[in-house]
Amino acid sequence: MIFKRKIYKELLHWKRTDEGRTAVLIQGARRVGKSTIAEEFAANEYETYILVDFAACSTEIRDLFNDVSDLNRIFMRLQFEYGVELKERKSVIIFDEVQLAPKARQAIKYLVKDGRYDYIETGSLISIRKNVRDILIPSEETKLYMYPMDYEEFRWALGDTATIKLLQGCFLNRTSLGDATNRKLMRDFRLYMLVGGMPQAVASYLETNNLEKVDSVKRSVITLYEDDFNKIDPTGNASKMFRQIPAQLTGNANRYLAWSATDGTRNSSLAEIISEIRESMVVNMAYHANDPGTG
Repeated sequence: MIFKRKIYKELLHWKRTDEGRTAVLIQGARRVGKSTIAEEFAANEYETYILVDFAACSTEIRDLFNDVSDLNRIFMRLQFEYGVELKERKSVIIFDEVQLAPKARQAIKYLVKDGRYDYIETGSLISIRKNVRDILIPSEETKLYMYPMDYEEFRWALGDTATIKLLQGCFLNRTSLGDATNRKLMRDFRLYMLVGGMPQAVASYLETNNLEKVDSVKRSVITLYEDDFNKIDPTGNASKMFRQIPAQLTGNANRYLAWSATDGTRNSSLAEIISEIRESMVVNMAYHANDPGTG
């Protein structure tokens, strides 16, 4: 199930203004719809495209980008492998899950300079140390950030294209909605709070109208995030810190205490773990300040 996403307009702007001078890198947490939007955009806006999924491709394809001295060989190999003809300035190559192939990301510098095709990269955990340790990060990237569906995108998925525009108009004109309308709007918003903005969860709700199944989808995504954190930090502290977020923020405390989530551990490694959790884009950081004059 494909949903209308706001990032599509940003991709159109990149294509029309950059005209091949940069690749576009779509960053975001896992399962927010990066691969889907990249392929939808490629199918709609180009004559042909090749999607290289580094989570599933062969070692031979991944190793193609270790040596970029002969780009003709790389392009020929990709066309044979995927059975797609690449057309100069009319085709795009998608590097999906590019964090799994750092050399392919590094090669973007030379691929963009070549100028024959456009490039879309998608990835999560792009900036963590292990994924950029041994490469030169290309400057020829336009970075876009993708998040779960916001409330307006959620309403679009439900077939409602009017509510948000009407609300914006009422807000600008200071128009009162009345109690009955307000109650209806709040019920609609509470549904969004229950379902959330993960495309899989929204699709499950639309297909089944069953919140229990929606919850199962969301739990599977959380498990996926925890597995990722265990790969980032084998000590398990990253996963512990992630799991403790709801418990700490629903308590009486008005801030999150990282050391208490890790059995009192206080060391410099926690700062690095927090940084990598932030880079994963599965949390929003709000930095606490007691001084009312701050900012």
